[in-house]
Amino acid sequence: MNDIEMEPMKYYRYHGLGNDYLVMNPGKIGRDLTNAEIERICHRNYGVGSDGILWGPVETDKADFKLRIFNPDASEAEKSGNGLRIFARHLFDQGLVSDRSFTIDTLGGIVTARVFGKGQMIQVDMGHVSFNSKDIPVKGDEREVLRETMTLRGNDYTFSAATVGNPHCVFLMEDISESLARELGPLVENDARFPNRTNVQFMKVLDRNNIQIEIWERGAGYTLASGSSSSAAASVAFKLGLVDSDITVHMPGGILSIYISDDFLIRMTGPVTRVANGEIDPEMFTFQLNS
Repeated sequence: MNDIEMEPMKYYRYHGLGNDYLVMNPGKIGRDLTNAEIERICHRNYGVGSDGILWGPVETDKADFKLRIFNPDASEAEKSGNGLRIFARHLFDQGLVSDRSFTIDTLGGIVTARVFGKGQMIQVDMGHVSFNSKDIPVKGDEREVLRETMTLRGNDYTFSAATVGNPHCVFLMEDISESLARELGPLVENDARFPNRTNVQFMKVLDRNNIQIEIWERGAGYTLASGSSSSAAASVAFKLGLVDSDITVHMPGGILSIYISDDFLIRMTGPVTRVANGEIDPEMFTFQLNS
């Protein structure tokens, strides 16, 4: 797979409500990873296994730290709520931040983070939500993408779209399930109206302060939890007048707290758990998978 002479690569594993990432420091590895290496590292059977790689800190003059986020298919994500919380926790564990606020530069914009409770609780200001089709993006005339119709497997579904630095498509439903997300998620992710593909949430409103979602994540597949998905789904529910500004988002992996200001600035608060650290042996990349 790789002709480069390699040393073992250090990684740190964390999860945010079951959404797990590996943090890898490019300064210590000394080079970028290839797409094939990212795919192998994230593979659940032939690699270490993860929902993605947090590549950082990367040099930047725009913020205190910079983070690049890679999905298991090696595509680069603009932003990840769980990924940002995990990265913030890792910076705290490494003694690079304290309990004061700090900024992180991502492909989807600069966010502000703060660590609480000895590192186990993280708050992230995710930025402003936009429902504008040009911002998300969604094809067609410029508009706010709210309560539109999509036909999937012969059935019509109502959806809204939003961006918190990365694209989301939210379906408002009476009943949601993992099987529904697995069945329809890939179709929506790759629907032609989303030129950059999209993350997908299937949302049920429980009451004025609680929603429940099932998630299909762009480039990763079915996911137990997602911070950006929680932010987007809560924002759609708030925009449609279905919930108040303080929202608890219930997911298979657990719950996140979302606060939405009147101008749609999102503040997300949730836990991070440290799991393990280790080294990736170069031999992992030599095994040839059947095509």
